[in-house]
Amino acid sequence: MSRTSEAQRPLSPHLQIYKPTVTMVMSILHRITGAALFFGTLLVVALLVAMAAGPNAYGTVQAIYGSIPGKLVLFGYTWALFHHMLGGVRHLIWDTGAMFDRQGRTSLGWATLVGSAGLTLLVWALVLMR
Repeated sequence: MSRTSEAQRPLSPHLQIYKPTVTMVMSILHRITGAALFFGTLLVVALLVAMAAGPNAYGTVQAIYGSIPGKLVLFGYTWALFHHMLGGVRHLIWDTGAMFDRQGRTSLGWATLVGSAGLTLLVWALVLMR
């Protein structure tokens, strides 16, 4: 077969072809929150280093984290932490063979989303009330 007469190979379908499902969106969010947690760990390291460096360094980091943009970043980090954790629990449930049908997958996906939002709001409400 000559090079010019080769049949075109089908392209793998991508997001433009598939209709998004809850499971698909949760999988994508799980990957994104995993990456966010990787970079967010730098926030924890910065806090620990500042605590070890003394009151001036700690005060600087505390001022940054206490600002509006700092609190928004910490809020997002908290949500990413809870969402990624509940996504792991969802996969643990699937590893047992439970809730792997269509209804179960959808229910667990929504539970992950609602649970992560609820836990984030609960933690921040407790922090702000303190």
